[in-house]
Amino acid sequence: MNVLFIDWPCFGRSDAISTLKKMGYKPTIFSHEDYQERISPTFDKAFDEAVKTTKFKFCFSFNYYPVVSEGCKRNELPYISLVYDSPHVPLYSYTMIYPTNHVFLFDKQEYLKLRSMGIPTVYYSPLPVNASAMEQHGKKGYDRKKCTCDISFVGSLYNEDHNLYDRLTNVNDYTRGYLEAVIEAQLKIYGYNFLEEVLTEDILAELLRVCPYSNDRYGVETPAYIYANYFLGRKITSIERLRILTAIGERFPQQLKLFTLNPKFKIPYVQNMGTADYATEMLPVFANSKINLNITLKSIQSGIPLRAMDIMGAGGFLLTNFQADFLDYFVPDEDFVYYNDLEDLLNKIEYYLSHTEERQEIARNGYQKVKENHSFQKCFENILGAAQLNL
Repeated sequence: MNVLFIDWPCFGRSDAISTLKKMGYKPTIFSHEDYQERISPTFDKAFDEAVKTTKFKFCFSFNYYPVVSEGCKRNELPYISLVYDSPHVPLYSYTMIYPTNHVFLFDKQEYLKLRSMGIPTVYYSPLPVNASAMEQHGKKGYDRKKCTCDISFVGSLYNEDHNLYDRLTNVNDYTRGYLEAVIEAQLKIYGYNFLEEVLTEDILAELLRVCPYSNDRYGVETPAYIYANYFLGRKITSIERLRILTAIGERFPQQLKLFTLNPKFKIPYVQNMGTADYATEMLPVFANSKINLNITLKSIQSGIPLRAMDIMGAGGFLLTNFQADFLDYFVPDEDFVYYNDLEDLLNKIEYYLSHTEERQEIARNGYQKVKENHSFQKCFENILGAAQLNL
């Protein structure tokens, strides 16, 4: 049974391809430089040629792409996409309503939002991991000095020069004060994102004046969605991560290793190790850290981030902010641990650094849950079953 696999530099590519083969499918790899475009005649021509020469059961991609959706509708080919990015603007495309679509989202709140908008082609699915391979990879040869940690955080600080919020230098005083108040309020709330709701017409008008945004005629995303998720959400995440990492550095000097894009950025008493290469270093960091932190990007409303799944899949101990979707699949303090606020986080770090057996037992439990329930094969069986496309 042939499957058209949309190829791009995505996480999980090789695992997905090998899993489809094990399940009896024959993936045909299709790549084109315009896969991210909303419209592309050259993509359309290449896609139609590929579909014309082979009969496919369905088309699959990680993340959703309107140009692929157009091709599938045009050729009456079911399109399955598994989305792991958030925010993901292509979801706000008129193509989402095409009946050939089966779009799986890892964030239940985003799924419910789109369903409430009358879009029947979306489904909810947590992200898969190859836990067996990840655990073994995490134990292979690696730089022990770099990858062995008491406490680790792997992720962006969103403080690069292209930070969008910092471009809002000319907003009026009222808007500046309003946005600062919104940021501080959201920083205090775990488990609920209200950013889009509080962007009033007056505030949006000022943001549009200073930093204009409009979608093209192929997109239906609103300015509120863009400003909430790309401007405010990333700024709040940056502030939150810096505050947390600074507080940990002060409480646990030199025990926290930060793996991030800018190796020269300094936080007092924190070791900045630069990037952790996904293929060779990230899994050893997760497997060999006593405590792995997850501080979720604010645009992920309730979903379990890929980082958190990878940590558990590598056999690491996960300490995370609260995300409601965890409770659908995992038991707090048994499979993972979450914190309620900064003081709670610091206290739990102190506790689990000194309670080795309990920490290791939680890591083992989390690993087993991920291995048994969130493998690529289980994920594909679930999504193909939901789309009624099993062999």
